[in-house]
Amino acid sequence: MSATSPPKDLPPQVAPPKDAQAKDAGPNGALPKVAPPPADAAPEASFAETALKLGGKSDEEARRMGAIDRADDQVEHLFQPQYQTVNSPIHRAVWERQLPVELFEASYESTPPDVQQVMSQSLEVVRRNRHAGQLFNSEGKVAESVLKELGGVGYWGLLVDRQYGGYGAPLRSFMSFLTQMALVDPTTAGLASVHGCIGAVDPVRTFGTEEQKERYLPRLASGEKLSAFALTEPCAGSDLTALKTRARLEDGRYLVTGEKLFITNVVPGRTIGLVCLIDDKPAVLIADLPDRESDQFKLVKYGLHALKHTYNRGIIFKDFPVPAENLLRVTKGNGLTIAYHGLNLGRVALCATAAGNMRLMLASMLPWSKFRVTYGEAIAKRELVRRRLARLAGLIVACDALVAWCSTLLDQGYRGEMECIVAKIFGSESQKEAAIELFMKTHGGRAFLHGHLFGDQVHEFLAPCIYEGEGEMLGMALFKSLVKQHGTQYFEPVGKALAAAGMKTFSPANPMHAWKLRKALVPYGMWWLGESFANKWRTELGPMPDNLREHALVAIRGLQSLPLEISATMRKHQLKLADRQCRMSELSSRVQKLVVMLTTSLYAAKQNDETVRMAADVVCQELARELTGRRPSDRYFRSMNDLGAKIAGGGFASVAGLHPDEILMKYEA
Repeated sequence: MSATSPPKDLPPQVAPPKDAQAKDAGPNGALPKVAPPPADAAPEASFAETALKLGGKSDEEARRMGAIDRADDQVEHLFQPQYQTVNSPIHRAVWERQLPVELFEASYESTPPDVQQVMSQSLEVVRRNRHAGQLFNSEGKVAESVLKELGGVGYWGLLVDRQYGGYGAPLRSFMSFLTQMALVDPTTAGLASVHGCIGAVDPVRTFGTEEQKERYLPRLASGEKLSAFALTEPCAGSDLTALKTRARLEDGRYLVTGEKLFITNVVPGRTIGLVCLIDDKPAVLIADLPDRESDQFKLVKYGLHALKHTYNRGIIFKDFPVPAENLLRVTKGNGLTIAYHGLNLGRVALCATAAGNMRLMLASMLPWSKFRVTYGEAIAKRELVRRRLARLAGLIVACDALVAWCSTLLDQGYRGEMECIVAKIFGSESQKEAAIELFMKTHGGRAFLHGHLFGDQVHEFLAPCIYEGEGEMLGMALFKSLVKQHGTQYFEPVGKALAAAGMKTFSPANPMHAWKLRKALVPYGMWWLGESFANKWRTELGPMPDNLREHALVAIRGLQSLPLEISATMRKHQLKLADRQCRMSELSSRVQKLVVMLTTSLYAAKQNDETVRMAADVVCQELARELTGRRPSDRYFRSMNDLGAKIAGGGFASVAGLHPDEILMKYEA
């Protein structure tokens, strides 16, 4: 994904109004409507493209990366100015001189009664079918009968607006619900995200004409049609400028030719959002796949370890007809604008599902830790095992905090690009660590037995690291989003002056350079002086436990100390910054950890459950240690051991009553 940029006429930064959710949300807190882009939303030329050329990139690479940059700008302009990236919590936390703590706090979950009923009935449908052995069909996929039964109780319409037959569920409620569904069946939870977040629902809801909405959304809400999103191609993954699937207009319809890959939830009869090239520009068509394969539409089956309980196929199109009226249009932008829009919803959903999966791991570890005896004592009493239980609980609480925070921001109308990236990366990486370092190692060799939760689901636990954008790639996208306004405001004038002077780099030690660039350098110099002598430590926190307050303050100070370092990195590498991927990744990682510390400490401070607060303290201690490089203290080991003992004794309420698997190959002591 690419960076974001504010419009050049963006008004001064403003805090979102306190009634933002009521003002901008749809019925019952539903997904906010986006504002139509202004006529001058998309600049004709991208400075990023010029900078890449000056930095030594080929014209082709600069053009492709510039196209991604412009597409991302166009997504940005779909949002009201106060909710764009430049006014997002992370951007303001780093670049403003007083961190807006209130923007890092999640709202309380408030679910309308009818939405709660749909959620409860959906959970019951999946529980009942799982208990009866009917959740999966003969191929091991979620059975069509279950999908239809879920449609009957309203599951597929949770994110569809009420006027089109859905329930307009607040994302704050929907994402928490996904965690609950993941405890029953993670695949079914994932299908709700595919359908409602990255499938056809969000593109039609956000970009469709009234006619398109009336034609598609009721059927998508009822489950008569389930959806998928066809974006990835053999050569186009993170590089979406490499799309090759094309559609040509002929006799009132588009004829699509090309190949798609790794399309989840695709079978004959589905409705898909299809990204393709029309007149050499990315576009999105809403396509109804026929009930049977034909010469024009064929599915490609391949061996895939992950997503084994859903249909994930490739698609080959050959002059496949799609009515011309199924083209989604945007005032400014193209198909990439549409493709990018729903990804943030999917990223939060991944974190929510990870929180559920990790609860299943913890619930599996607890009975085993009491059953397994070594040297005459259950391993639940061993410090190393207790540390694993505590660490896992901390990761779960941090994911809960990120999901609650990000969904709050999205409900309020924020784009949430950087915030949702943090949630996606932390959630998927935590799930990976939990599976390998905590879950597998505690169960030992039994983890690889058929029927064991780890052995049967390991690919499902690892694969989210690449869903909705591979983690390190997204980390660099976060960094680019974070620095783009600073670069545009202070470095773009210097870059233009360099180009005008026929210079490729600026050396501060060279007086001639400074003289030639003096006019462009003055604003930056004024910013640097102001930042160097600013008093930033005025942030006030509400009532909090002392340990969580200290974590929040460490995170705040860490975030607010970054501007000079980030700017120095930009100044040092100048036009070569795009090639310094490892440096960008390292800085981004620090930002992410500080954000997780802040959101987790604020979230836990509002919880009444002592175990949740203890878990938050533990994960924040570990994040702080990773940031400082300090060795663990005895206090840290004591807190881990105390929390692990509490969890082993049944103190983590959110896993109570869960029995995800059985102890395999029991033995007599």
